Amino acid sequence: MNILGINAYHGDASAALLVDGRLAVAVEEERFNRIKHWAGFPAESIRYCLGFAGLTIRDVDHVAISFDPRANLHRRIGFVLAQRPSLSAVWNRLKRQRRVTSLRSQLAEACDCCEVDIRAPVHRVEHHLAHVASGFHVSPFEEAAILSVDGMGDFVSTLTARGRGTGCGVFRRIYYPHSLGFLYNAITLYLGFPAYGDEYKVMGLAPYGKPEYLELFRRIVFPKGDGFELNMDYFTHHKRGITMTWNDGAPVVQPFHSGRLERELGPPREPRADVTEKHQNIAASLQAVTEEIIFHLLGRLHERARCDNLCIVGGVAMNSVANGKVTLRTPFKSVYVPGGAADNGTSFGAAFHVWHRVLGKPRGFVLDHAYWGCEVTDAECLDAIRAEGVQHESMGDDALMDRVVAALCEGRVIGWFCGRMEFGARALGSRSLLADPRREDMRDIINLKIKFREKFRPFAPSILEERVAEYFEVDAPSPFMEKVFQVRPEKRAVIPAVTHVDGSGRLQTVSRRTNPRYWALIKRFEDRTGVPIVLNTSLNENEPIVRTPNEAIRCFLRTQMDALVLGRHFVTRKG
Repeated sequence: MNILGINAYHGDASAALLVDGRLAVAVEEERFNRIKHWAGFPAESIRYCLGFAGLTIRDVDHVAISFDPRANLHRRIGFVLAQRPSLSAVWNRLKRQRRVTSLRSQLAEACDCCEVDIRAPVHRVEHHLAHVASGFHVSPFEEAAILSVDGMGDFVSTLTARGRGTGCGVFRRIYYPHSLGFLYNAITLYLGFPAYGDEYKVMGLAPYGKPEYLELFRRIVFPKGDGFELNMDYFTHHKRGITMTWNDGAPVVQPFHSGRLERELGPPREPRADVTEKHQNIAASLQAVTEEIIFHLLGRLHERARCDNLCIVGGVAMNSVANGKVTLRTPFKSVYVPGGAADNGTSFGAAFHVWHRVLGKPRGFVLDHAYWGCEVTDAECLDAIRAEGVQHESMGDDALMDRVVAALCEGRVIGWFCGRMEFGARALGSRSLLADPRREDMRDIINLKIKFREKFRPFAPSILEERVAEYFEVDAPSPFMEKVFQVRPEKRAVIPAVTHVDGSGRLQTVSRRTNPRYWALIKRFEDRTGVPIVLNTSLNENEPIVRTPNEAIRCFLRTQMDALVLGRHFVTRKG
């Protein structure tokens, strides 16, 4: 049984393939077309997924897409009648929905076939139900409470539920225009970070500030019953819609805060202007109120679900700072946030929804790693090295590990391109840049000389799964770099390059079972230094994470990284 899952016309367009109820491959379209967060139809991703499994579209039994124009239709109609949004906002929404209704023709074009060759039924899965399946149905829990929270999908911004076995009972939906994701997005734009997905920059900036404006933000968003509401006086999206470009390109969102916000906070920051203490304090206040609302939702959800397990999904689930505090601030004891918690994961979420909820199939798969993407052979790596004309040495794993560890200890920054590519926003030891976490200057070196990004942004520690409790104030796996925890005070001076200004780190725990080669490298680093951690960031430079060996080499050549590992080949600069 083959189920093709698709996320189309949301940011992070992607495709995934389930074979007999198990994920076989998943990949995002941005990795092919090199446009970050690309929104459109994921044709290349679909072709890759089918090719990876040796299938054609004729072999697909079901197609699932994480978008249903018919979902919550009565709410949509009621909103239009009550709010009378602008005609342009309504027209833009209708155009997007019309493209999804032509899914079969787009699928046929992507697969170079006729529509009649696509025999599989197409299932349109409500956006947040796809999110739910991308978390609960691949989690280790037989029963769990579920929080799905993002900007908006199918007119819903937030959904709470309880999952049990293959079933799921919905407690509450919070509808447009009230949205925690839109709140964070609006303030991100106000703070002068205009790119789609820049919310993580604000999250990284927040620890530098103090929540000076918390009372103002509590007037902007506030709990209501078991949900929340926005004060719409501070926004314009409910009247004018949000001006955005989604189709066939990088998503672009225009500011949608109202004049009242500027009257109370002052003019917005220009993107190239200095980041001041005031901007830091606004970021801190936004993060604080976001956490308050999330913990309010979770407190009420725990009362209804009566279960200590929790799955968090949706774009706001990328707020790793909040995720790391859940077990401290709520009654929940175990928290699962999947790789691909944002819209990218709705591709496999929609497929699992069909497998379990439509077909009634039992559970038998747990998503415990992210290595579901493109695979490259050693011969392809060598072909790329020769084509790009770079200097290299080929060696066995033992010698290669020693060479990399020696370079890290010398303060070198090493590209690490090994194994199947990660699915999701994080580089997790397959397409990574690595450095020594003990060097206090390493964060500035990478930010200014390789990544060319804001110097306030932190880097993540990859740590051996067995050693977490020695360095962090928790002892739990975090394989997707999805939670931020406090570094133990006595260890902060040991690993300054991966300890943020507030003493925290967004850790990735590395399992010997799921990534044995990366685990072995970190273990070799520990054998030499006594520290079971390396600094890990994505192998890219203001672009999507590299997919091919050629892209990795070009990134190496145009930046100041010191060496690049491609499979068993150690690439260095000539001379």
